[in-house]
Amino acid sequence: MKQQRYDVVIVGGGAAGLSGALALGRARRSVLVIDAGEPRNAPASHVHNYLGRESTPPGELLAIGRGEAAGYGAEIVEGRVASAEKLPGGVDRGFRVVTEDGRSVEARRLLVTTGLVDELPPVPGLAERWGREVLHCPYCHGHEVSDRPIGVLATGPLAVHQALMWRQWSDDVTLFLHTGPEPTEEEYEQLAARGVAVVDGEVAGLEVADDRFTGVTLASGRVVPREALVVQARFTARSAVLESLGLKPVPQEMGGAVIGSYIPTDPTGATEVPGVWAAGNVTRLTEQVIGAAAAGLMAAGAVNGDLIAEDTRLAVAARRA
Repeated sequence: MKQQRYDVVIVGGGAAGLSGALALGRARRSVLVIDAGEPRNAPASHVHNYLGRESTPPGELLAIGRGEAAGYGAEIVEGRVASAEKLPGGVDRGFRVVTEDGRSVEARRLLVTTGLVDELPPVPGLAERWGREVLHCPYCHGHEVSDRPIGVLATGPLAVHQALMWRQWSDDVTLFLHTGPEPTEEEYEQLAARGVAVVDGEVAGLEVADDRFTGVTLASGRVVPREALVVQARFTARSAVLESLGLKPVPQEMGGAVIGSYIPTDPTGATEVPGVWAAGNVTRLTEQVIGAAAAGLMAAGAVNGDLIAEDTRLAVAARRA
């Protein structure tokens, strides 16, 4: 860290954080990005649906973003933030950010873009294939497994919805009921109408040959050949830094099921703590990479506007003194 106080400290150096750093650097703000180096999409081979950067490897996209932000003066350092606290004297005094290795720095404003953690169902082998053949988002990975045998692992009430959605990418989809609820008569009819097979019984593990996922092993010992497996991960916000400021994650529901936790913000990313913004998956669980980048830009604009208002108040006070 080249200085002790910055206009803005950004916690998290993914798409949202780097986008915010780029915008704030271009606004001539002093910016420090502290990044733990644990991007959510690291297991994936490519980023999709990012206009102008389609199929870019995640690490390459981050390297490009770091270079662009640094080109406008943003400082980017490796580290894990342990906590943040408000400095005495009101929002104008700002915040102190402390890293796990004991370093500390002050900031007039904070932008937290720490993302989320995908918590996978407890089935042996899922974690090892995550982001490769074990998938969750059809818009991120569907095209890459088009027309291949796809399985959907049911662990909650959204499984039928998932199976019907993935049917758009392949006509060979099997729903493994596993620990999920029994489909209703209407759902069974929908699955049958779309040609989605349904398999009873719990899944015991995955078959892998030559470092490729080849099938699902049931508790009965039966193996069902598949080339991709869809799961519903629980999306848990990395909210520790925001919680240290008094903010609390709340559950997010979809289709009557809790899919994870997030930190609420207003449309610009402002939290309930004055001077603190959040952007990306820490506050919007289903956001894709391009959406997270857009959210970082939106939050950066709001942060800069807030700093301009503060700069103006201070200038007026100094003029009147």
